[in-house]
Amino acid sequence: MSQSSFGCALCAQDGGALVWHSAKLRVVHVEEEGFPGYYRVIWNAHVAEFSDLSAEERTECMDAVVCVERALIEHLAPTKVNLAALGNQVPHLHWHVIARFEWDTHFPNAFWGEPQRARDRDKEAAVRTHLDAVNAQIRGYLAKGEASQGD
Repeated sequence: MSQSSFGCALCAQDGGALVWHSAKLRVVHVEEEGFPGYYRVIWNAHVAEFSDLSAEERTECMDAVVCVERALIEHLAPTKVNLAALGNQVPHLHWHVIARFEWDTHFPNAFWGEPQRARDRDKEAAVRTHLDAVNAQIRGYLAKGEASQGD
């Protein structure tokens, strides 16, 4: 383990419920109250910045982000999908991919902002019923992409 990765939460653990993984990256579902459509795409190697990746690796990483975004759009029909790669608290390259709904507690503010309303647990539960389909689409697409890279 390099000095920069010592104590890194994303080096030490998956960072959520593992949906898919390869040698280079993984996709996890994040259990965050009020946000059932919250995923992360995490680069496995400990790098802090997107520009630390090669052009080919950046393409592979963003293809995974797009795959998660498309699965959320197609199965959850969110009002918007938020993408973020901050890394201020955990300087390990990861993308947040969050399905947002006009009824969620913070909409239209950022996920990290101030809540605007109470949780709608019924609507959250309805979203959760579609997560198996979201996960299946993510796994299918990324497995297919991984197979084509081996050609």
